[in-house]
Amino acid sequence: MDIGVMRTALDGVLIVKPDSFRDERGFFMESYHREKFLEHGLDLTFVQDNHSRSHHGVLRGFHYQDATAPQYRLVRCTVGEIFDVVVDLRIGSPSFGQHIGVGLSAENQWQLLIPPEFAHGFEVLSDVAEVQYKVTAHHHPAAERSLAWNDPDIRVRWPIPTPILSEKDRRAPSLGEYVANPAFGEG
Repeated sequence: MDIGVMRTALDGVLIVKPDSFRDERGFFMESYHREKFLEHGLDLTFVQDNHSRSHHGVLRGFHYQDATAPQYRLVRCTVGEIFDVVVDLRIGSPSFGQHIGVGLSAENQWQLLIPPEFAHGFEVLSDVAEVQYKVTAHHHPAAERSLAWNDPDIRVRWPIPTPILSEKDRRAPSLGEYVANPAFGEG
């Protein structure tokens, strides 16, 4: 088994497509294999696994940890389907403030590799979705940051325009506020 790695419009953000063996019993896949990642130049050490379960219409994000505890995230949807979005936070990057959206599902088995300098969020499209992700740094509440999910400067077209949000996500700062106190410099 191998993995396919696809570049996206945001430099550094990758779609990882693990091979999967399917038959009448179901499937088998290696969701992470260190040597195969190394073969693709991805030298990452994951230290924590996270798992969330959400209902239809829930939107989580945009979240990231600042430069005091930066973390790569390898995100996959293991139950259901989500619309996953990543925003470039690198001040000075040609793609600063731009985003990409990718459909991740239990069916397609794709994974999204997100570098630390990008905010991440997703919206649940199925009745329920479970999202699992590996990270290269532990969760540090003091480094936790968020960005407004509906910022007009980012212009994400969320499939469900009136999502279910946490209070934290309702109050997240805008991209303009981020620029006044950025977490990440040159891209």
